[in-house]
Amino acid sequence: MIEIFKSNEFRQLEKINEISKGCWVNLYAPTEQEIISVTEGTQISVDFIKDALDDEERPRIERDNGQVYIIVDYPYITHDDSGFPIYETIPIGIVLTDDCIITVSLKDTPILGDFKNNKVKEFFTFKKTRFALQILFVISSYYLRYLKQINKKTNEIERELHQSMKNKELYAFLALEKSLVYFTTSLRSNKVVLDKILRFNYLKMYDEDKDLLEDVIIEKQQAIEMADTYSSILSGMMDAFASIISNNLNIVMKFLTSVTIILSFPTMVASIYGMNVNLPFQHSPHAFLITMSFALFLTCMTALIFWKKKYF
Repeated sequence: MIEIFKSNEFRQLEKINEISKGCWVNLYAPTEQEIISVTEGTQISVDFIKDALDDEERPRIERDNGQVYIIVDYPYITHDDSGFPIYETIPIGIVLTDDCIITVSLKDTPILGDFKNNKVKEFFTFKKTRFALQILFVISSYYLRYLKQINKKTNEIERELHQSMKNKELYAFLALEKSLVYFTTSLRSNKVVLDKILRFNYLKMYDEDKDLLEDVIIEKQQAIEMADTYSSILSGMMDAFASIISNNLNIVMKFLTSVTIILSFPTMVASIYGMNVNLPFQHSPHAFLITMSFALFLTCMTALIFWKKKYF
């Protein structure tokens, strides 16, 4: 899919049909024909677009023939078969040419949707460097937003696990821990790209742009620290709750075993007095009462001993 936008004379974003100076070209899940059309119209490398569409591509920045190529990872939400949210990351490519800026991604991301819907202040397609930095800032904001959602999900699962003896909650914890690993890896790689932009002057920046880049780096560092903290907490919680689940199961098994032993005494006494041999009290008119009293006595004594030992 190809979308072309441009800020008009009233500085409002509008959709246009042709690539022109000062425009923004947004490519997501493009066909081969759409890739060729954009590369011919902007003279950018086909390889870069295909790299940005590779979900395993690592974040990087490079400059070639006056064009700057940036690839960073952005977060998105998907769901497993049970509907539980899973947080992952995929690349987004940003190309700055002399005439326009191009974004390339596998999905129609809500990160760019904020720009399409004019939710980002001071956004103009002809300010290419500012636009690229704003994209990086919004990506960092989404990382922080999703990290807070992960922390909220962790707290919800923790409450469910207090009385749980099932593995469902542990699988949910495992999915969240996996998401945090994705986030941590991508955030560190993205920060390397930002540090290169700051140190090696890949982009022509004014003082306001430098301030924005510093804000992006601060946001990224905060997200890294949050991801590390949540990952450590989640790992410790998984170990603790795995032990709790095992302990809960042991308590139940101990209770059931105690009940089985207690109930075995009436069965044993009844079995003995059911034999066709000479038995004590067999001619007594109170034989049934005596045997039942004896079975009840053994049962109560055993239950008392187990209760004092806190078996149940």
